[in-house]
Amino acid sequence: MHHKPIRRALVLALALSCFSGLASAQTKLRIAGNFAPDHSSSMAMQMFKKEVDTASKGTLIVEVFDNQQLGGAQENVTQTRSGTIDMCWVGMAFLSRTVPELEAVSLPFMFPSREVAYKVMDGPTVDLIEAKMADKGFTSLGFMELGSRQVTNSQKPIKTMADLKGLKIRMQPIETHLATFRALGANPLPMDIKEVYSALEQKVIDGQDNPFALILASRFYEVQKYVSNTGHFFDFISVVANKKKMEALSPEHQKILRTAMTNAIKWQRSVSVKADADSLVELQKKGMIYTELPASERAAMKAATAHVVDDVKKRLGAAFVDQVLDEVKKASN
Repeated sequence: MHHKPIRRALVLALALSCFSGLASAQTKLRIAGNFAPDHSSSMAMQMFKKEVDTASKGTLIVEVFDNQQLGGAQENVTQTRSGTIDMCWVGMAFLSRTVPELEAVSLPFMFPSREVAYKVMDGPTVDLIEAKMADKGFTSLGFMELGSRQVTNSQKPIKTMADLKGLKIRMQPIETHLATFRALGANPLPMDIKEVYSALEQKVIDGQDNPFALILASRFYEVQKYVSNTGHFFDFISVVANKKKMEALSPEHQKILRTAMTNAIKWQRSVSVKADADSLVELQKKGMIYTELPASERAAMKAATAHVVDDVKKRLGAAFVDQVLDEVKKASN
């Protein structure tokens, strides 16, 4: 009789001990991005979170912070590198300050199609770039599609290269992008994405460049009137983790993270084609005026920016940039 309360207490203590052990066995990882919740990349991260939770049986918990909750794009890169957060997904240009080699896959009018861009970004060239990322404290987890960047502005329709002359256009803070738009006659200004809407609204800048889906998700149609299919860069979203934190995880957890991210990226890329086309239709419904540039104008723009490639070769080494361009040529055949 007297032993029953003792047994119950032992059972309770054992249960609490198991619960405590389970709780302590949980590893939480924070991933941040600046994209709106309804952008395909943010939706892909929610899929990633669920798959990691299921595959790890709750021992690996991913906390997703989208929509600039933990700061702008450049802040997220800095936070990931320092280990303040564990991972981020960010426009590739924001990593190029730390890993300049990324500029070699950010050249103007470089990719003739998204299919070619994928082949290159999934090919041998990227191994070298990812090694450079590792040198700077990042583990690369892959590349989602940001898409073809298109110019919007509040002043006039862009029908020719000459129409860009003098326009104050916000660009990502990457020298290749800035040099490209200086060559096209515009007045490019580097700016973090978190500042762009208010700068457009206050007329500090005339325009900006982003893929159609991001123009829609960021509601730039509220402060921009004109949009064109300049398609001057095909851009990617880089997903990176803090290298030390990644390597501190068990091999099983690392495999779960990589598999889940590969699946999320595959899904995000698959929906991007339709999202791009649908977004352009929606932007026009929202009142934006769409102007198509003829192929001859895009060819003229490519010719005008050819020296930008030479500048990148000087900074990164001609052999490396030529290797990337060779990969583009192979993928295009």
